[in-house]
Amino acid sequence: MEFSMIFEAQIAGPTPETEPQVIRECVEQAVLAEEMGFDRIWAVEHHCLHQYAHMSAPEVFLSFVAGKTSRIRIGHAVMCLPFRYNHPIRAAERTAMLDILSEGRLDVGVGKGATDEELLAFGIGKDQVQEEMIESLNMLPRMWQDEIFEHKSELIEVPPRRILPKPVQDPHPPLFLACTREEMFTYAGGHGIGALALGFAGPEDIAEKNKRYRDAIANRNEEDVIGAVANDKLVALCPAIVLEDREEAQKIGFRGQRFFVEAIAQWRGGPPPSTDLYEVDNEAALLAMQQKTLEANFGSEKIKSISIDEIRSSGLQRYNVNQAYGNPSDAIAYIERLIEAGADEIMFLMQMGTVPQEAILESIRQIGQHVIPHFAKTRTASAVAG
Repeated sequence: MEFSMIFEAQIAGPTPETEPQVIRECVEQAVLAEEMGFDRIWAVEHHCLHQYAHMSAPEVFLSFVAGKTSRIRIGHAVMCLPFRYNHPIRAAERTAMLDILSEGRLDVGVGKGATDEELLAFGIGKDQVQEEMIESLNMLPRMWQDEIFEHKSELIEVPPRRILPKPVQDPHPPLFLACTREEMFTYAGGHGIGALALGFAGPEDIAEKNKRYRDAIANRNEEDVIGAVANDKLVALCPAIVLEDREEAQKIGFRGQRFFVEAIAQWRGGPPPSTDLYEVDNEAALLAMQQKTLEANFGSEKIKSISIDEIRSSGLQRYNVNQAYGNPSDAIAYIERLIEAGADEIMFLMQMGTVPQEAILESIRQIGQHVIPHFAKTRTASAVAG
């Protein structure tokens, strides 16, 4: 079992002062994560999503963190692969350079970056993002490994060229894929790619997705594996605020999650995020938003009979308030459920726009002092028993 955290660089009401402050605070969090025994940090790539994500150049952020750390792994979660975001050659070059400078600590997660705000900024059509992502994903390990690389398809042509530099990891950095839809877990498992389960739905949903992922692994043909070796690892997102005071952790966590939901919703036709902090019951607000979305999507008569697939497609899982908000014992109990569901790595999401820096730092300390050691002891006891 491994533990990591992900950075969006979310900022509530950004100003010229708070934007650089929050990005520097993310660096501070990453450095502390290494000190407290975390295995990995991840950084998203988003563009033009005001408040929701100011992490538009993750390779720069990850390089800076790599220079301030020595052990913790650094990862893209995800690098957007449609060609106008990142040409395949540039994606291969930048990741190889980062792997060298981090001394072989890089993991490469890939995805689409598919909000209209981002796609239209780069002149990318929705009908091309999936094909271009898959094409570039297939090209990446070959560019990392081949002495002379060339590629020709209906989508892109690269004449024979040396793609430089080469990564130092042997045979190459591990590959991961952002998986939000069911079919992407099947694709990832069937092609030997690690699965990044990036949702709020919780352990029951992870269990279903893990089954789909493991079934695809069991049934795949080895010639379908993308890259030199398969990476059969499922990483589960875990929104978390972990403090000694359970009620304080829940208060901060519910508000952070509400900001997260509202901040992305504004780029799908919703209003800007609310500016209040704790004047309202944020847990109740999330549940009310869930109910409103249910009624808008399905009508009040059908709510009791909607399927899990309909819930996922509607985005309702974002309103799930059953997360790792609480004291260390609460977090351990929740993580145990994720592990039972099949997670190989717990990816903590703490950097939500309204969450104070000190609450994030203290959560990292609490996880490092209590949560990670708990599972290290469990792993040791299992090994001895085995």
